[in-house]
Amino acid sequence: MSRRRIGITLGDVAGIGPEIVAKALASRKLDKHFEYVVIGNARTRRRADAADWVVEGARRCLAGDLAALVTAPISKQLLRDAGYRFEGHTELLAYVARRKRFAMMLVGGPLRVALATIHVPLAKVPRLLTTRRIIEVIELSHDVCRRFGAKRPIIAVAGLNPHAGEGGLLGGEEKRIIVPAVRRATRNGIRVIGPLPADTLFHKAYQGAFDAVVAMYHDQGLAPLKMIAFDTGVNLTLGLPFVRTSPDHGTAFDIAGKGIANPASMIAAINLAARLAARK
Repeated sequence: MSRRRIGITLGDVAGIGPEIVAKALASRKLDKHFEYVVIGNARTRRRADAADWVVEGARRCLAGDLAALVTAPISKQLLRDAGYRFEGHTELLAYVARRKRFAMMLVGGPLRVALATIHVPLAKVPRLLTTRRIIEVIELSHDVCRRFGAKRPIIAVAGLNPHAGEGGLLGGEEKRIIVPAVRRATRNGIRVIGPLPADTLFHKAYQGAFDAVVAMYHDQGLAPLKMIAFDTGVNLTLGLPFVRTSPDHGTAFDIAGKGIANPASMIAAINLAARLAARK
């Protein structure tokens, strides 16, 4: 019986993608229950091809040819140059899969952190946050935690403002937007707590008090995770009909071609994809 296959895109060939893919495949640290298929050509002269490789990988997953997809880094500018008007992989993959409910989660060490908003200017975060959106991310986080093996996951939700608004003294988003989301998710049977002050929430999460954290914006959630798992963090897309992971770092143009790129995050991304695909 042939082994199931996981696709790995090469990413931007001007970055470290091809190097970390090659190093990961040669590492002997990958799950041996899967075969690994490289999608892309490191010798292409058209860097924008990297975006098309992502679309190809997603379509092959949807067709059942691949059990999961792992993507090496590409830049947002490359996506634009290729004609895709999306902020990143996450939005592009959701479009290809025709999913409106999706989220980015970073997994590293004992932390799982999902984001209510992703790559947007900080000034726009308050008006992009909605009760409906936060409920979606809570539900998606709950579902993936069950796939990780938690029977009754506990999801913690961060506040937007310092001290989670201090009862309205430091901001009203908690009362108007986040509290209703937590209450609705609770009525739907999810064990969820919040909004909690982010400055203490992540310490408790690190100690194992929660199965996942829902953060309100990019740096609120990713700064603590990358502090503890900079080399081994994994980006996991929630809400897709297939498993998709990637390293939690970017293209690293400054070290591309020097042979010094660390493949640890790519290895972790491939093995997490294998773990989740095996469970599915």
